[in-house]
Parts: sequence; C-alpha cells; structure tokens
Amino acid sequence: MSKSKVYFTRELTPESVVKMFKMLNKNLPGKIAIKLHSGEEGNQNYLRPQFVKPMVEYLNGTVVECNTAYDGARDTTEKHLKLMESHEWSKYFTVDIMDAEGPDDVLEIPDGKVIKKNYVGKNLKNYDSMLVLSHFKGHPMGGFGGALKQLSIGVASGKGKRYIHCAGAENGSYEDMFKTDQIKFLESMADAASSVVRHFGENIAYINVMCNMSVDCDCCNVAEDPCMKDIGILASLDPVAIDQACIDLVKKSDDPGRDHLLERINSRQGTHTIDAAYELGIGNKEYELIEV
Repeated sequence: MSKSKVYFTRELTPESVVKMFKMLNKNLPGKIAIKLHSGEEGNQNYLRPQFVKPMVEYLNGTVVECNTAYDGARDTTEKHLKLMESHEWSKYFTVDIMDAEGPDDVLEIPDGKVIKKNYVGKNLKNYDSMLVLSHFKGHPMGGFGGALKQLSIGVASGKGKRYIHCAGAENGSYEDMFKTDQIKFLESMADAASSVVRHFGENIAYINVMCNMSVDCDCCNVAEDPCMKDIGILASLDPVAIDQACIDLVKKSDDPGRDHLLERINSRQGTHTIDAAYELGIGNKEYELIEV
C-alpha cells in the first residue's frame, strides 16, 4: 500500500480550511453532508460556525449531526435543534439532525471485529457525499477525537452511540456504556467508522482542525481549557492517516502541555482505534505529510 497524502498548514483561519480542502483536488458530488460537532451546551472549545462558514458555503453543504446517548442539551431532537439555534449553526446553515425521526438505518459490518451492524440516522441516505470536519482534541473515553470518532460515534444515531459504547449489546443501558471493555469499545468505534467509509465509497473527505486542544471532548459541558498551543489544519482522503498524523504532530510538539494530552490518549489506549481501523482496511497508517 502506497503512503496516503496528508496536507498540513499551520495557518488557522476560516480561509485556510477551504485552502486545505482544495489541496485534495476532490470533487464531492451531489448533496453533501458536512459532519461536524455542534458542541455541548456550556462547552468552550468546539469549532464555531463562523470558523467553518467559508467551507460550508464553498461546498453548499448541509451541516449534519445526530442526537446523543447521554443527558444534556443534545439528547432529543427538540433540545438539539434549540442548541443549533443558540450556537448559531442554523443561523448560517441548513441543519439536519439525521436521527430526528426513526426508524434508524442499519449499515451492515460483515467483517466487524466486535459489532456487525451500525445504527445511523435514517437521513444519512439522503446524501451522496460527506465532508468529515473534525476538531482534534482529547476525549474522556476514547482518548482522542478526530476523523474516526466523527465517523463512528458522530454519525451513529442516539441508539447507535449506545450500541457502540456497549460493544454491541442491544439493550445496553446508559450505565453499561461506562462498563464496557475498553478495547472492545475502541474496536466497535473502528467497526462503525468502517461502515460509514464504505457507505460513501470514494465520495468522502476529511479535515482535522488542531486548535483548542483540551483533554476533554466538545461533548463535555464542563471541559478543561486547552492544554497546549494550536498546531494547524490537516486534510486527507484517508481517515486513518489523518488521525495518525495528528497524533504524531502532538508527539513531536515541544509544547509543555503535550504530555497532559498524551497521558489522556495513552491512558485510554486511544490509538488502538487507529490500529483497528487500519486492520479493517479503511486507511493507511503510513502517510506523507505535505506542508503547505
């Protein structure tokens, strides 16, 4: 397998997001879903709509999200839509909560390591292509959040999120989400990510933004402040390579907060998700980093 190309810029501007997408020389056809994180109520670190506005407008895409599996401002469609208004997503963009109405669609994963199906919002089928626009940061359970987490937990419905967290337990409870064997959880995320990659085939691209890097996710209403300085923006057609490149950039950093972020990633065995996704054949850990 030849090395995947990952484009990288240290410029953190709205215009740079578009510039990095253009480096991919990729035409996303038809109706385009732009999967990003709406940000939990109270979270201070999520990417703001103003930052991604030029990118969404360039593609004329629809901002898509799914409801959460835990209590908060995004666990029902009604509350999630109100948050989309308060965070100004719906002020600027067409917004689609993909699992707003059931029943979920099911993507089969015949070669899954742990789970053999993925419950996704039924509106996923309305889109011909997807841009996965991720804020790279730490995560309390997964270790880190990037493209692979956005593909898996992000695209899964509320029910699907619980299913992944519970490693395929059909009737797993909220409490069960925190008792799952960690490796099975991480491999379930890789399984789910693989189903979305295969659903879109070649009609998918990835951008990771390395700023506001807290050890906590944008899903936390009370998150730690960022622990290290911003790094930049990456773009690729390979979800494994782009997440691996982000991990490597953190490791290579001389920022004093680097070790705090790495401790979060390593303590949760976070990079196992990358390894599992590579083994599932949806990307390559070997990449060429092209700085622009």
